[in-house]
Parts: sequence; C-alpha cells; structure tokens
Amino acid sequence: MTITLKQMRYAVAVAETGHFGRAAEASSVTQPALSQQILSLESLCGTPLFDRLKAGVRLTPFGREFVTMARDTIKSAEALDAFATGRAGKPARALRFGLIPTVAPYLLPEIFPALTRELPDLKFAVSESRTDALLDGLREGSLDIALIATEPDGPGPRLVDMSLFDDNFVLATPSGERTSEPVSLAALPQDRILLLDEGHCFRDQTISACRLDTERGTKTFAATSLSTIVEFVANGQGVTLLPQIALRKEASDPRIAVHPLDDPAAGRQLRLVWREATPFADTFTQIAEVIRKTRPASAG
Repeated sequence: MTITLKQMRYAVAVAETGHFGRAAEASSVTQPALSQQILSLESLCGTPLFDRLKAGVRLTPFGREFVTMARDTIKSAEALDAFATGRAGKPARALRFGLIPTVAPYLLPEIFPALTRELPDLKFAVSESRTDALLDGLREGSLDIALIATEPDGPGPRLVDMSLFDDNFVLATPSGERTSEPVSLAALPQDRILLLDEGHCFRDQTISACRLDTERGTKTFAATSLSTIVEFVANGQGVTLLPQIALRKEASDPRIAVHPLDDPAAGRQLRLVWREATPFADTFTQIAEVIRKTRPASAG
C-alpha cells in the first residue's frame, strides 16, 4: 500500500483543528472513517503522527515534518489538477466554496438555487468557517473561493477579491421596548450590547460600529451563531446589531423588534475571494455576478 492524497488531507485537517471530530466535520466525513484512515496512515509510516490527549491531539515531531511535506504534496497535486482542467476554464471537480457563519445560513438559500440553475456545469462543496480559516484555506489550496465580509490580508499567495454588495446593520431589541428611531449607536448603553464570541468578524464590526470598550462591561457570550444572540435579546437580556441579510430568519420572532440606525456607515461589504494564481478566474467572476443578482431584497 502507498500513502494517498486523501490520507494526507485528513492528516492536515487533524493538525489544523487539533481534534478528530472537528477534522472529520471539516472534511465532510464521519469521525470513524477519518480515524481509520489516520490509523492506516500511521501504520504505513511505522510511527504515530499524533499524540492523543484528553483535550484533543498534538502532532508528534515526526507528524510535524509529515504534515509540512503533505501540504506541499497536496498543493502540487492541486496545481497539476488545475493545469489539466484549466483549459476549459472550469474545474472537473466540485468547487470548494467556503462562507463565514454570519452569511452562510442567510445567503445560501438565496444564491445556491440560482448558482445551480445559471451555472449547471458547476458542482459545489460548501463549508462554513471563520474568516481566518477561510483565508488560510484559500492560500493552502483546500478552498477555491470564499465569501467573507472583510478585506483579505495576511501573508502567503496573493488573493483577489470582488465586491458583491453592502449589508447594512440594524438594531434588534426586545419587542415593546421604547426606542427612538433612527437609533443613535453612541447613545446605546454599552453594557446592554450582546456580541458573538471572539474570532467572528461580525463581532469586530459591531465593536467598531458601536465604538465599544470591551474591557468595560460589554456583555459577551460564548455563542457561535447570531441565532443564539437573538434568543438572548428575545428574552430581554440586551440588544444587538444584525446584518440585513439575516432579518428574514432572525427577526421573524414576535419577541424581537428591529430599528434602523442613524449611522449609514454601520454595515459591512460582502466579498468573493480567490487566489490570484488560478485558471478559473472567469468562472469565479460569473459566480460573483450570479450572487449580486440574487442577493436578498433587504440587502444593500
């Protein structure tokens, strides 16, 4: 037997997440299937790649060297695949499309049917992750395109971004709470504003829009979704900002009231991002145009 690209990808996923379960989720396989492939890989290597710990896993010294070489091998294989299929301008495999969590549940139901209808030759493998992980995936070659809400930056291969549309913010409060409209963000009590946990770009954008001092009593919760924060608001435990694309899903609860803001700059711009060195730039531009045309009516 020989080491396969699949095994290398699984090993890299475990190394990046530090956890077999999260690696399996990111790889769209079951944890037993991924674990079995890792065990087979370690058997082929004749030594463990990972130390199994109570809180997760850690690379062994051999594992660190293996994963470094595996990343290079995966990049080379994907470059060869792109070269072989690039003449047609479209990939022969599914496009790996990543979205941030504060966009995916609200935009995918709008854009995915349109993408499959208008670009029927394309297949998509969709995943959800935070901005930093998506940008790392683009640079490392595990993603083809990503939909984010910030300008891409950081070291590594150059990324190209295309603006899609503006997504303005509104204020969500408990229903029945007296609120003057439009709402002045500067007048909001900081200790009532609820935020997502650290690592979400929407949290950072809320902090910036509201000019919050997070060291002085701002409420934060270990919540990874807007839905959780909205439930806190519905129960009268504070207020929060919401992007307009989320309103149809998150503001349908009668316990929630939505208010316009007096700051037109309170919002974000959604962008489609990909590596500059790609043979599929024309296809990615087509995808961006479809998303622009099918954005939710409440956005922009």
